Amino acid sequence: MKPGWLQRKRGGVMIRSEGLPIPRPTCPGEHCMRPNSASLRSLVAGVACAAALGSAQAQEVIRLQVAAGHPPIFLWVKHIKESLMATVDAELKKTGKYRIDWNESYGGTLAKIGSELETMQQGLSDMGIVATVFQSAKLPLNNVTYFVPYGPPDANIVTQAIDYIQGLPELTAEWTKYNTVYLAGFAIDNYGVASNFPINRLEDLKGRKIGGAGPNLAWFRGTGAVGVQGSLNTFYNDIKTGVYEGVVAFATSAVPAKLFEVAPHYTVTNMGAMYAGAVAINKNRWDRLPDEVKAAFRRGANAYKANYIREQTERIEASYAAWQKGGGKVSQLSPEEQIRLVKAMPNPTRDWIKQAGPNGKKVLSAYMDSVRATGYKFTRDFDKE
Repeated sequence: MKPGWLQRKRGGVMIRSEGLPIPRPTCPGEHCMRPNSASLRSLVAGVACAAALGSAQAQEVIRLQVAAGHPPIFLWVKHIKESLMATVDAELKKTGKYRIDWNESYGGTLAKIGSELETMQQGLSDMGIVATVFQSAKLPLNNVTYFVPYGPPDANIVTQAIDYIQGLPELTAEWTKYNTVYLAGFAIDNYGVASNFPINRLEDLKGRKIGGAGPNLAWFRGTGAVGVQGSLNTFYNDIKTGVYEGVVAFATSAVPAKLFEVAPHYTVTNMGAMYAGAVAINKNRWDRLPDEVKAAFRRGANAYKANYIREQTERIEASYAAWQKGGGKVSQLSPEEQIRLVKAMPNPTRDWIKQAGPNGKKVLSAYMDSVRATGYKFTRDFDKE
């Protein structure tokens, strides 16, 4: 130590008397170059943590509100989650760049039956079911099948024909007008009549009140029956309280609704399978989605249609058995009486074309020709009358 210097330790450094610091090694000797194992573990853990944090930050979370007026006991709602949403989630996991945060509201908790379109149009819901059957005024072209009764009983044929006409610019424009985009349609199975009285011939309908959803009330014109507006959510109580004595219904919905308890007679009248609605998405929301997410939704839409049809087909025969097990009776209206029914009504497409506007004839012919291409023959060629 030089004379005249005062040295003392303070916090691990040597301090001169003038107060100038002299650096002091914290790990003297060769050991300074040898990190210990604890330090290595800390370093690796820190890098891994940073990588995980970076990955999480890179993933974009997209929040979507899903709504339907009907509850999930009905297949068209059930397969939103089980097929469409599940497929979208699986597709997006492949890259991990995006994730959907789904918020689900079914059974009319957000959108009531018949108001799903408006709820979506306004952005209160992002995606969900639009029951087109209750939107005759706003989506008339989408209701074409309901004005062609006694068509194919096979819902798959109807679904394929609807998918075809959805490619027409007139249908796209109809959805766009209400700020929505069509994703996947669903057709309900062959319509029949559930009633608290037996139906064996046309005359059995005279003076009877029959409940139905919108357009299918026109099927009873000329039969002597009186059509009354209703829906699957109201059918049970309305029959029970005498609002009407029967309803137009299809087997896979009539059984979950337990209509056999109040209307035990189910008559297979072969009024046909019908396109009743679609899974749609708010257009503003759709336009903002990344291309990868849109592609996942398209694959989800295909899964929705395929799985819906598969389960629906499985349920039809099971539904007839369940109806009988619940105490109901299933009977088949004779082909002769079916012809009498379809010929009794005035051509329902005439009023529909007036409502649908100048594009009505084009859409009607496109739909019926698409069905005919499968080999199906209509009992009545409404588009040629």
